Amino acid sequence: MALSVFDLFKIGIGPSSSHTVGPMRAACQFIQYLMENKLIEETRRVQIKLYGSLSATGVGHGTDNAILLGLMGFEPETIDTDRVNSLVETIKRDRVLRLNNHHPIVFDYHHDVIFLQESLPYHPNAMTFTVWGQQAEIYSNTLYSIGGGFIVSQQQTQEGGLVNDKTRLPYPFSSADELLHLCKTHRLSVSNLMMENEKCWRSEEEVRTKILSIWCVMQKCIENGIKHEGVLPGGLRVKRRAHQFHQRLLDANKPNIITSTLSAMEWINLFALAVNEENAAGGRVVTAPTNGAAGIIPAVLHYYMKFSPKACEEDVVKFFLSATSVGILCKLNASISGAEVGCQGEVGSACAMAAAGLAEVLGATPEQLENAAEIGLEHNLGLTCDPVGGLVQVPCIERNAIAAVKAVNAVQIALRGDGHHFVSLDKVIRTMKETGKDMSEKYKETSQGGLAVNTIEC
Repeated sequence: MALSVFDLFKIGIGPSSSHTVGPMRAACQFIQYLMENKLIEETRRVQIKLYGSLSATGVGHGTDNAILLGLMGFEPETIDTDRVNSLVETIKRDRVLRLNNHHPIVFDYHHDVIFLQESLPYHPNAMTFTVWGQQAEIYSNTLYSIGGGFIVSQQQTQEGGLVNDKTRLPYPFSSADELLHLCKTHRLSVSNLMMENEKCWRSEEEVRTKILSIWCVMQKCIENGIKHEGVLPGGLRVKRRAHQFHQRLLDANKPNIITSTLSAMEWINLFALAVNEENAAGGRVVTAPTNGAAGIIPAVLHYYMKFSPKACEEDVVKFFLSATSVGILCKLNASISGAEVGCQGEVGSACAMAAAGLAEVLGATPEQLENAAEIGLEHNLGLTCDPVGGLVQVPCIERNAIAAVKAVNAVQIALRGDGHHFVSLDKVIRTMKETGKDMSEKYKETSQGGLAVNTIEC
């Protein structure tokens, strides 16, 4: 399957790509089907069943609300995040749901949204939509949110999962070894190779423009995260720290602060905290490659762009393209879904991607880049997904900060070598997949184990 940089980096809404962005897209897709088949005017009732992880932590992630908004025709890329709460409150209060924001039906949230503990075989993040007419069922379909905002329908699962993109890439690869071989054979950097592949879908100018627009959203997310204060929603009363963190950094007034390793770590921590606090608050974020790990890549890139004297827009493009190469490998050969392989699939993949991007802009060889990504992923193996209260707050926010710093350290180690190392990125990705299979369901975004049950909620 051919994947683009814009498959992995999508503008959306917090707090979760698999539990918020994906379900909203699925609901919107379901409504589009009803419209295309002229079924929407016949619809009198809609029922939503949530399974597995979507049921276990769906309320904390806003899955139910996201689906209602999707059924109204709103998309995560464009919805006004400030209107989300009021729109949902109106539906529940009036007990009326306007399908595609047009066709009104009676809707009883407590009766028409059903949470089921069972998991369906294909993926833990499953949801079934069923619509009835005046007298009988009209249509039903099951869709899966498989991480990073990706959606798979029941029909697609019967056809082998994600529909294969028939685009013929000039430099196709399905492993890191193949990627390195292509780079060596054609004397290309990883970012140049990725750009040639991207040009199969759109012009080079369009690729650059779209990447820079995504980068602008990331920067705005950091800005908003630093600006906002208060307590995050959800009931845990987790205090936002980025604003105060920023003030203390500014007040430090240390000479040559940029050259200090400790100070560098603090700034990276700040940027990651800012993004993930904004994500937890339901703000506008970019999947990178998921919402739960959305702070790692922008934190690393923002630090580089802010403090590197030679940083330029071209570096942003190279960073995204190189990061995508690793994200593709993680997505196709393992998973980026916390519900499928634990947080190693989200934070681990993002850490590896950030390491690859930073290595590229710092002049790494393809071999050194692969080494940096391998180090970043290897040292997140086995990381569980155990969100307290089913919210993307504890330990998720701090976990992004730690992984962002870890990505930088991975690059430092890789650049001190020549690219040759003992464990390959391919082997680490395979290990992540196998570890995810062995991992108890308690540690896969169900909030049934780990910190989620050993932490007293306030």
